[in-house]
Amino acid sequence: MTQLHPSLTLAISLALLAMAHPAAAQGVSVTDYDQATSAYEQAYFNGALNASKNRGDAQAGYDANISVDYDNVVSSPDQDLRYRAKAIGSVGRAGTAGATSTDSYSIGAGITADNYFQPNSTGPFWYGGLDFQANDTFNNRQVTGIVGAGYGRVKNVTPMAKAIRIVEELTARGQLTGTPPLSVYQKVANIIDREPEYRSKYGAKDYRETWIDDIAKEFKASGVTTENFGAAQVLKIYDILVNERISVRKVGWKVRAGVGYVFRSFSGDTNSDPALELGAEYHYPLSNLTQFSNEAKMTKIFDGSGSLGFRNAMTLTHEIDSRLDWENSWVLNYDKNGITDTNVTTTTLSTALYYSLTNVLDVGATISIANVSGDTTVANPSGTDKALFLGVRYRLK
Repeated sequence: MTQLHPSLTLAISLALLAMAHPAAAQGVSVTDYDQATSAYEQAYFNGALNASKNRGDAQAGYDANISVDYDNVVSSPDQDLRYRAKAIGSVGRAGTAGATSTDSYSIGAGITADNYFQPNSTGPFWYGGLDFQANDTFNNRQVTGIVGAGYGRVKNVTPMAKAIRIVEELTARGQLTGTPPLSVYQKVANIIDREPEYRSKYGAKDYRETWIDDIAKEFKASGVTTENFGAAQVLKIYDILVNERISVRKVGWKVRAGVGYVFRSFSGDTNSDPALELGAEYHYPLSNLTQFSNEAKMTKIFDGSGSLGFRNAMTLTHEIDSRLDWENSWVLNYDKNGITDTNVTTTTLSTALYYSLTNVLDVGATISIANVSGDTTVANPSGTDKALFLGVRYRLK
């Protein structure tokens, strides 16, 4: 696989972003939701295994992956607060004679607070963040603190996706005499978005009764429900909101630039070196069922050696139906350790199908191609790995 320089990768990303913005969809879209106060939280545990012994193999070969992924965003009119954490580990062995097991890992966690100068705006903000990274490529940890300024805003529009799903199901069941106006979609989405408020007010055990009843009342007040709209429809709304898993929908963009310190670098240096951070993110639902996202960040360390880190993550998720998701990703990591004069580029392409057994448990199949290109002195050697994984994904949150 050809190695891509970070600047070329960023150019390709921006070109794809330009092509990804479609014309406005007909009817109500998830992007119609307009709410400054919102929140979402998701956490997954993934496990996958691939084992085989082909003709001519001297021993059985295997690959096993486990990962934990956590993302929590709380938005208010004057602040976006985001917590993120991800840990990935893998172990594998080739089927060739004498091959021994190899393992790898990657750990990252961070917190970022974007504070808007003007509440409810999509304009300028100042931010502060703390980031922790560790991986097997460089056998050291990196801790970075950054403060800076940015522009733009990303909105969580998942509640509108759920409202649209409810209307689709009620329409299919013949319980609506017409299409509700956009104002009804907005009111229903707002009630869905306020689930934490209902939980706090009525208690975790009983809040859903009032929460879902208030949603049903909005449909009845709209004048588009049939005369026999009642308990069965309330139960269906409950089923969609509680038992179906609708992936996060986001819309908007942000750019940011900041300065700070790297308290500990991948090179093992524990001196506090100044650093420059540049970042950008873009999110857009290509349809009510398809989410496109791209996030890029570069960190330049001024330690006199030219150390640099760059990461670009592009994802495309499509809900084939209420139980089947198709997830695709392209992730590029570039790390330059100026002190040891080593460079490593890791490019990973993956596509996966997940089928929901319940709203918290999925079974899935993932095809992954990962290329590591860099100096032979680093722990993780250069090469390309191809794998097919069958596994499970459990939703913790």
